[in-house]
Amino acid sequence: MELTIECKSRDAKAKPNALRREGLLPVVLYGHQGTESVSLTVNQKDADLLLRKAAVNNTMIDLKIPDMPWNGKALLREVQAHPWKKIVYHLSFFAVKAQDFVEVGVALNFVGEPTGVKDEGGVLNTEINEVTVKCKAIDIPEVIEVDVSGLAVGDSLTVADLVLPEGAVVAGDQTQTIATVLQGRMADGETEDEAAAE
Repeated sequence: MELTIECKSRDAKAKPNALRREGLLPVVLYGHQGTESVSLTVNQKDADLLLRKAAVNNTMIDLKIPDMPWNGKALLREVQAHPWKKIVYHLSFFAVKAQDFVEVGVALNFVGEPTGVKDEGGVLNTEINEVTVKCKAIDIPEVIEVDVSGLAVGDSLTVADLVLPEGAVVAGDQTQTIATVLQGRMADGETEDEAAAE
């Protein structure tokens, strides 16, 4: 998924609170010219719409800056917000090229009902819900689908079992367990001998 947002350059001396009173949100763009950063603003309403769809370190964004010579792709790197109020204070973007390799967090979406749950009374236990993926910026997956339908009681899947887009790899331990089907609890009052007799 790729989104578009328009920003404007801002005076680094501009006070953040004054900008917010004008309906603007302070933004910083990193990486567009080496280590140099640039101060920007974005319309608060546009930022709110973006944040409904974009995920930090996952969504490619087409960044338009009409009053600057630079326009390009960026990742949403950080969102500074109030800890419990729905108020965003600041956004950070990191410029990338479509063919650049990036490391991003990608959510796991578990699909299917394990045979061990359906036929054996087991319970699906998911160990992790996100992995760090290294891939080209243009190929960032929104989610990684994990089919658990073939798991019986006692079976498990590891990071190495994930089906990834071509050219993508998961950073970290490939043997890490991501999902296991555990034996379900015995009925209340049932002993191990009674369960075995069944």
